[in-house]
Amino acid sequence: MKSVQVIKAGPLRDPTAPNAGELRVVDIPVKAPGPEEIKIKVAYCSICGSDPHIAQDNIFGWDLPFGIGHEVSGVIVEMGERATKKGLKVGDHVAGNFLKFCGTCYYCQNGQQQFCTHADESNQPGMSEYITWHESQVYKLPEGVSLKEGCLLEPISVAVRIVDKVSPRFGARIAICGGGPIGLLALQGFKIAGASQITLIEPIADRRALALKFGAKDVIDPTVQDVVTAAMGLTGGLGYDAVVDCSGSVRAVGSLPQITALGGTLLFSAMYPNTFEFPLNLYQYCYKNEITISGIYISPYTFPRAAQLLPLYKLEDFTRGIFDIDDVAEAFRQQVAGKYTKILIRCNNIDE
Repeated sequence: MKSVQVIKAGPLRDPTAPNAGELRVVDIPVKAPGPEEIKIKVAYCSICGSDPHIAQDNIFGWDLPFGIGHEVSGVIVEMGERATKKGLKVGDHVAGNFLKFCGTCYYCQNGQQQFCTHADESNQPGMSEYITWHESQVYKLPEGVSLKEGCLLEPISVAVRIVDKVSPRFGARIAICGGGPIGLLALQGFKIAGASQITLIEPIADRRALALKFGAKDVIDPTVQDVVTAAMGLTGGLGYDAVVDCSGSVRAVGSLPQITALGGTLLFSAMYPNTFEFPLNLYQYCYKNEITISGIYISPYTFPRAAQLLPLYKLEDFTRGIFDIDDVAEAFRQQVAGKYTKILIRCNNIDE
């Protein structure tokens, strides 16, 4: 079967550069499902914001070549004889969680799957014609949700985790820094959860326009506005009950404690350089202002609710950029260039 593999790590923007990374579509064996596994014919695998980092920098230190992609949707084509606990069947349209948690370690049994000491992600790559996953990882898509939309289940699960961690009161004021896919999906999640005033801080005009379309009350352009002055003006000097960074930009996060309300929450929900040290005046923000500072890693326990929420999300703008699997190198270059809100890799042509 066709599968996207990272052959060489390095920048993907300019394929002619001598140290450029290389993605290649190769033929690998199709894995037959074990007793509790499900074989899925993949329709779409969307490019995650972390995928270029994985391809360019090999941030996890995997042996080359390695597969890539984890935001998938598809159709069940084969099931192991014991893969029956969820009531799934051949022909179902599904999506899922790329991680298989062990369920037996201290953290899994302590309600902290994200720290599972035996989590298995070897079932990647999602950018393949077929994947074989354990049934615990697979979720049926709700009626009316297309396969294009269904591959967004994993990023929506991250948005659900963001809302969970913030736990906003009904009518809360929320600021989101970064209008990429996760920021825009989190925005919709906070709107569903009853936030009264959502502000997006984002330098790209198209993303600010999408934020207003999805229910943001205000937007701030940090290239021409002072973020602190604008945010305090919009909130009557109070700041935001919760401030969430989805940008991962070390240049963007410095002002975020200043716009967090007294007793508010500051959540860092992006991937940052592993050498970045965030400067913070503990006396001011943790002692006097009593803000809660937290982060997220992955999204445990959120997939069932994310699946239920899929029909409530506006996802058309996330599914416009579609590339066939043979054109994956160009798709990644477009991802790095930021041409589309989200890019989907079409792994098979499947009728809806």
